Amino acid sequence: MADEKKDVMLETMRHSASHVMAEAVQAIFPGAKFGIGPAIEDGFYYDFELPRPLVPDDLPTIEAKMKEIIASKSSFIREEVDKAKACQLFISQPYKLELIEELPGSTVTVYKQGSFVDLCRGPHVESAGDIKAVKLTRVAGAYWKGDEKCPMLQRIYGVAFNTKVELDNYLARLEEAAKRDHRKLGKELDLFSLHDEAGAGLVHWHPKGALIRHIIEDFWKVEHRKKGYDIVYTPHIAKVDLWKTSGHWDFYRENMYSPMDIDGQDYIVKPMNCLGHILMYKTQLRSYRNLPLRYAELGTVYRYERSGVLHGLARVRGFTQDDAHIFCRPDQIEAEVTEVVNLALFMMETFGFHDYELLLSTQPAKYAGTMQIWEEATGALRKVLENLKLKYEVDPGEGVFYGPKIDIKLRDALGRLWQGPTIQVDFNLPQRFDVNYIGEDGLEHQVAMVHRTVLGSMERFMACLIEHYGGAFPVWLSPVQAAIIPIADRHLDYAHKIEDELREHGIRVQVDDRSERMNLKIREAQMDKVPYMLVIGDKEMASSHVSLRMRTGEDAGSMAIAEFINRMISIINAKSPDEL
Repeated sequence: MADEKKDVMLETMRHSASHVMAEAVQAIFPGAKFGIGPAIEDGFYYDFELPRPLVPDDLPTIEAKMKEIIASKSSFIREEVDKAKACQLFISQPYKLELIEELPGSTVTVYKQGSFVDLCRGPHVESAGDIKAVKLTRVAGAYWKGDEKCPMLQRIYGVAFNTKVELDNYLARLEEAAKRDHRKLGKELDLFSLHDEAGAGLVHWHPKGALIRHIIEDFWKVEHRKKGYDIVYTPHIAKVDLWKTSGHWDFYRENMYSPMDIDGQDYIVKPMNCLGHILMYKTQLRSYRNLPLRYAELGTVYRYERSGVLHGLARVRGFTQDDAHIFCRPDQIEAEVTEVVNLALFMMETFGFHDYELLLSTQPAKYAGTMQIWEEATGALRKVLENLKLKYEVDPGEGVFYGPKIDIKLRDALGRLWQGPTIQVDFNLPQRFDVNYIGEDGLEHQVAMVHRTVLGSMERFMACLIEHYGGAFPVWLSPVQAAIIPIADRHLDYAHKIEDELREHGIRVQVDDRSERMNLKIREAQMDKVPYMLVIGDKEMASSHVSLRMRTGEDAGSMAIAEFINRMISIINAKSPDEL
């Protein structure tokens, strides 16, 4: 209870800091037009329409003004006014007038501090002096109300904490996060690229990035075959009528692309893989003895995302889901969902994620099916989580339109959460598509359908991996596992001989045969996050050894080639995060 109260107080201070920032902006830009300024995780923001674009140098100026206001300790004064008076107060503020018109009732609340008045329901701290450690971090563009048809405003972000120590620690994490940014490392390590000329949000996988993805997908396929899944492939487009039957056309259209005319019929690129799996299931009459039937597909789908929310690999318009759909009898749901949760956690831990949060996402405002169907599906998911004794939180209204879901969010090395596996129980689509099986009684019965991913999308999972490891992937995932560095040209033949030997044992290796200094080659291999550098000179040639350097900068000394190979094979096969 004390922690909850502390969180509320911190959120109140952060919201108050947004008002102080707005007052500072008004002092510097008297003609500013104000949008909204809420508290958010770790801080706050405020949206402005200003006479000119902000530049980074503006932030220290605004921050200095904020410190003056905080030092003044001006009080936050709440006042309730009728809408007519509010409109007079904000006569020159079109965005506030729009909000006043939309608010219910005949009165609204405003808060005053110093010379600044804002439309706000509160609460706030008593005075500006109660605002502690504050830092403005960045400026971004933001459409009014998040609508691309509305004006683009300038959003200033800031953070606020109770102490300077907390603020400094946060800024240090922010600096580390910038170093680990997958967009930055993706370019530096030559993993992927995005090209506006080809289309926003569409990923081009470079050889090294494609190799990591290939390793992940091969592992995924092997583990799924062990669990009784059949690997399938479905087309990228389908007739619109299929999506009308499913309900996607009514409930999900804003995320779907416009139809294309093919031979006089409307087709769309698929936003989901599930309907193709349903059609395959229905090609035969299925018996209760055939169930469960598990179809798995690394299926590429296409969903419309606004350009303002696209973000490297983490938010794209075309992505590949590690998708699967399980067709089972209702009495098999609990066992199947249990196996999926266990598989998802195994996959996460294999890739080095041992900390995660589980959410049970329930019925959204727009949904298909009956209340009874939703209660049954939600109950099945809840029972699995409780039987497995897994701690979870309920996420009200965040299910998909056709069913509730379990979301697993991964916590990376910096403590940030990423969307990962998701598991959904669905009675709605089997009903819409008449998906049945013949029971022991010889009659038709409707199947239950489990939608699930155990990694998420390959793109977002790759972004998460890059940032979690800072680009220094575990050996088994590294596109180049060892770089051989000959000191002089006379060592080249021996270097290539070792290269051949390592490759015969499945080790990914490259020889740096450039006429450059050894230290430069080592430094560049470290910058490329290559786990091991094998330096070869006269002494190494004579003894069939290598001089082993680590990407951490450590000099591990001399090692026999046979010993290096054996250790590498052991680490790779174990998919171990450990190094030699």
